[in-house]
Amino acid sequence: MTKSDIRIVYLGTPEFAVAGLRALVEGGYNVVAVVTMPDKPAGRGHQLQYSDVKKYALEVGLPVLQPEKLKDEAFIEELRSYQADLQIVTAFRMLPEVVWAMPRLGTFNVHGSLLPQYRGAAPINWAVMNGEKETGLTTFMLKHEIDTGNMILQERIAIGEDENVGSVHDRLMELSKSMVLRTVDMIIECENKGIPVPTTPQPEGVELKPAPKIFKEDCEIKWAEKTAEEVHNFVRGLSPYPAAWANLTIKGEPFENVKVYAVEISDKGALVVPCKEGAVSILELQVPGKKRMDIKAFLNGLH
Repeated sequence: MTKSDIRIVYLGTPEFAVAGLRALVEGGYNVVAVVTMPDKPAGRGHQLQYSDVKKYALEVGLPVLQPEKLKDEAFIEELRSYQADLQIVTAFRMLPEVVWAMPRLGTFNVHGSLLPQYRGAAPINWAVMNGEKETGLTTFMLKHEIDTGNMILQERIAIGEDENVGSVHDRLMELSKSMVLRTVDMIIECENKGIPVPTTPQPEGVELKPAPKIFKEDCEIKWAEKTAEEVHNFVRGLSPYPAAWANLTIKGEPFENVKVYAVEISDKGALVVPCKEGAVSILELQVPGKKRMDIKAFLNGLH
């Protein structure tokens, strides 16, 4: 079996998932179909918006499946018709067993953390929010419990002290290209030798840090409950998306739902906020109805 023989179905939705798919297509691997989220209405006109994975798949002429329900019989039959040898999942929904167990070589996932830590929907955000010094990518074989399967490959990267989640996301996205190809190549090599791909069970008995989905209410900065260091990590772990926010009174004027994109640990600056311990100086923010700007430009614009 060669890379042009193995039939691959790729499952993913956001920009992060496009990197691995692009690497497969441009590398000459046999991607036979793509599965992504249904189109969603967006903007004032409520026009249907394609996922990033769908946009790329259409550009290169790949069939696109967009099931509302992953257990729908019509979808299952259509997916089965592609006779995939292998499925690859990157930033997608939790799959039922009827889907992940379908290919004869199984289904592997590309996860944005050093498993077993940060299992869940937002691993990159939570790693930065918690002040981790490093993170990485893990490829692993899917099984029943989410993000718990045996690991195939794991790669580490350092997180800079002032680096935000946007930068870490982009570096991991770039790393995912080689991770996907290396994992597929290992599977092909082992298939040709008639042996299973070597995997490592995830460590047990360690204290786990979860990475649940983040909602708006989770993004409020609670100055009085966090130290300056914790606020600094919290803000950069949510910047640029979904963005930390707070209600602020600046020069006697109240501002609600102010998005805060960058702070530094300092009690000196144009806009200083006290914390549980220490203080931070806000460097970049966005008030509703205005564009994102640095603190000097914002203060200069106040009456």
